[in-house]
Amino acid sequence: MLEYKGYVGTVDYEPDDKTFHGKVIGLSMDGIHFEGASAEEFEQAFRDSVDDYLAWCAEDGREPDKPYSGNIALRVDPGIHRKASIMAGASGMSISKWIESQIERA
Repeated sequence: MLEYKGYVGTVDYEPDDKTFHGKVIGLSMDGIHFEGASAEEFEQAFRDSVDDYLAWCAEDGREPDKPYSGNIALRVDPGIHRKASIMAGASGMSISKWIESQIERA
């Protein structure tokens, strides 16, 4: 994975055309794709694509899609919800903070 200015890109190799392909993940509205024939070219294409996207948003007068908002919609079995609530309370945390701590540990 690549990271630049808070954006994260995937890395895939296509042996048929001997190129690296990637996309920025975590965006809800826009798609950013890039490619390169070498690792250096690929990494530069990723950075250039993010910069181009941010410049395009600025020129268009719109806010860029942020890769992560900090909000996670989570649906679980009611029994798991109950267990999480009990564990959070026992730890002196809100459910959100407790789940965050569990993800951080993982």
